[in-house]
Amino acid sequence: MVNNQHNQSVGRRKEAVARVRVMEGNSPILVNGKPISEVYRGVIWQKTYQKPFELTKTLGKFTATIKVVGGGTSSQLGAIVHGLSRSLAKISAENKAALKKHGLLTRDPRAKERRKYGLAHAARAKKSSPKR
Repeated sequence: MVNNQHNQSVGRRKEAVARVRVMEGNSPILVNGKPISEVYRGVIWQKTYQKPFELTKTLGKFTATIKVVGGGTSSQLGAIVHGLSRSLAKISAENKAALKKHGLLTRDPRAKERRKYGLAHAARAKKSSPKR
């Protein structure tokens, strides 16, 4: 890839949607204009977003700009990882095989269940009143 070219993809998790652009370079990854290390400070979160790069042995070779909306912090990180994985898979077939093996190309289908009428929550029935 040439420096001015980029690879674009979308990652999703629950209600979060991440639009990811991956390009060659070693500058920090930006999430909504901020370095990803500022947005996700914990060591576990850091390992999570670096996992696609570690599996494809491209850590430090690519940089990304990410716009993420919706969902919570954890689901946004899941969307970012999904988007990064999809972009790296487009770059090389070897990358795709490694990422697919670890399940990073599969969108997590779990989402909040809708509320049903007649019930207190999505699947929990109302508490019945005690008999007198």
